[in-house]
Amino acid sequence: MQRIRSIVAASAVAVVAAASAFLMGTVPAQAAGTPLPSHVFTPYFEAWTGDSLSALSQQSGAKYLTMAFVQTASKGSCTAYWNGDSTMPIANSTFGADIATVRASGGDVVPSFGGYTADNTGTEIADSCTDVNAIAAVFQKVVTTYNVTRIDLDIEDNSLTNTAGIDRRNKAIKLTEDWAAAQGRTVQFVYTLPTTTHGLADSGLAVLRSAVANNARIDIVNMMTFDYYDNQPHQMANDTKTSAAGLHGQLTQLYPSKSPTQIWNMIGVTEMIGVDDFGPAETFTTADATTVLNWATAQGIAEVSFWALQRDNGGCPGGTANDNCSGIPQTTWQFSQTFAPFTSGGTTPTSGPPTSAPPTSQPPTSQPPTSRPPTSAPPTSRPPTSAPPNQCTAAAWNSASVYNGGALVSYANRTWKAAWWTQGETPGVAAVWQDQGACGPQTSAPPGTCTVAAWVSTRAYNGGSIVSYNTHKYRAKWWTQGETPGTASVWEDQGVCNS
Repeated sequence: MQRIRSIVAASAVAVVAAASAFLMGTVPAQAAGTPLPSHVFTPYFEAWTGDSLSALSQQSGAKYLTMAFVQTASKGSCTAYWNGDSTMPIANSTFGADIATVRASGGDVVPSFGGYTADNTGTEIADSCTDVNAIAAVFQKVVTTYNVTRIDLDIEDNSLTNTAGIDRRNKAIKLTEDWAAAQGRTVQFVYTLPTTTHGLADSGLAVLRSAVANNARIDIVNMMTFDYYDNQPHQMANDTKTSAAGLHGQLTQLYPSKSPTQIWNMIGVTEMIGVDDFGPAETFTTADATTVLNWATAQGIAEVSFWALQRDNGGCPGGTANDNCSGIPQTTWQFSQTFAPFTSGGTTPTSGPPTSAPPTSQPPTSQPPTSRPPTSAPPTSRPPTSAPPNQCTAAAWNSASVYNGGALVSYANRTWKAAWWTQGETPGVAAVWQDQGACGPQTSAPPGTCTVAAWVSTRAYNGGSIVSYNTHKYRAKWWTQGETPGTASVWEDQGVCNS
């Protein structure tokens, strides 16, 4: 995570150390920590500020916090500290009491290794330390000291190109996972990585490919959906959705045995609330937060986060990126309060509408199904609500309507089912729509006559998109733009149209 901040004042660090030493709180000793909810809101807490972790958690309503950052004090070291500060060791005397208070209130923490400063200076643990066993020992010390069940690894900047560090880190993850299994502990690993508006860049994918090669299980891939630095106009909530759709296609290629739902359950997003490091052109608004919350809940992703809790206030409206305010007009804790329901509401399966409402494919259970007459009446030769043969019974697709996963629409004389939340994505073109077969009047066409949309070189396609080109249908394996079907490997030939 890029941090625009000055060096922490020595007095602030002293206050933290003194307060922690006075409290001498300890995390309750348990055989194993409690796993986090499967869908959780975990904003980043700037651990170098001297702020109280538990106090800000209580004030903001954010029960689960990602603590930034753990790193070495100098390049070449294998000893990790909070913020690389030797006065803040991995020990119960540092944050132990605060963590215990957070847990007593029903929350928990996720220690995060790395971050922009560490990744830029070679003090990220796997970049700094060349001993895989020593790296694993640091992970294990954090787990046992704070009894945590999840570790976040914020990898960016130089750490994305340090191939030796990438390999060491993933080997250490594997060792830690094996150790945790033998100890009866749950330990999840999250990779937090920069992204483009259509998915991870190849440098981020290389980190995940190395994890697969090392048999290191990665539970969540958390995208930093900000700091695009592409000098393009941005609608940040929409960029989050397109980026996640691209990542979904990429993870499907890396983990082919997982279902689409399982892949969505591997995805996390981290926003930079307000103005990001690039500037006002990349501003995540309070309205964007509501859009992302609704999309993330419907989609069933694993994690929503933002940078950072101490920025969740309107103390510097009209400003630039700061570590203590968002740079936009807002109420204090507005983003935290918007995203908080994700932890409790994000567990709803995305294969159908929310459980508080009856499925739209049939009426409420208090009423008889409309696909047949009431049981009190004798059966007829055809239920009253049946449609004439060949008629499309699903409502026509509307580009302005919002559809949740499982919704049925009709378009171009075919029925389509939404695989996940969608709006404005055309059936037959976007991968979100699954073809359920023909409906309505059908006319036979000779082989080679294509009914799906023609490929357009300037259009971006996500993995699963179907196009026609030179009388053949093609399916995109992953995100693509400007790559010609029949020539580029991204396109899988589905055969002659109407064959």
